[in-house]
Amino acid sequence: MSKYTTLQPDFTKGLLPVILQHYTNKDVRMMGYMNEEAFELTKKEKVVWFYSRSKDRLWKKGESSGNIQAVKDMHLDCDQDALLIHVDPAGPTCHTGSESCFNLPSTFTLKDIEATISNRAASSDEKSYTNYLLNEGLDKTAKKFGEEAFEVVIGAKNKDKEEVKNEAADVLYHLGVLLYQSGVSISEVEEVLAARHAKQNNFKGERKSVQDW
Repeated sequence: MSKYTTLQPDFTKGLLPVILQHYTNKDVRMMGYMNEEAFELTKKEKVVWFYSRSKDRLWKKGESSGNIQAVKDMHLDCDQDALLIHVDPAGPTCHTGSESCFNLPSTFTLKDIEATISNRAASSDEKSYTNYLLNEGLDKTAKKFGEEAFEVVIGAKNKDKEEVKNEAADVLYHLGVLLYQSGVSISEVEEVLAARHAKQNNFKGERKSVQDW
């Protein structure tokens, strides 16, 4: 992650092109422009400000709709004259009501599950199933995870594709809760997978049977 408060864009070439990208699923949301004042306001308030070329003024993205774009991180390109901002949108980014100004189909990742679980944990919603699991504790979540994993096995043995898809979704959700309760992030799991992917001939043979452990 960058320390974006220390970034120094090159404004000698004029306005700074800025791309907004969703911080979890990496969907590209929109492009806008910043002058130096808009950039400093964005850093200070941790929400995206632009310079409107048509209105010739500063404007906070979402100032009318309420769909502000909270800054999660920022990255300059190699020439210091273009900016990528990872955002957590409060709603649709495009003025048409679309999630993206580029009309991209919405995507969903495990980090979206992670963000939802974190948001539920920070709330006091008694009707939230996530909060129910968190309040019951790790043993309850582990039990549900095991049950859902077994349902995937049953679906696979029955060659029931729809059952496998639905139960696999349940497994991933309950895994997300288990990871949250264990203090492990999706990024940390991805780091392990990336390290393994970089290795070749990583097969260590069949595991020993339980009785030989």
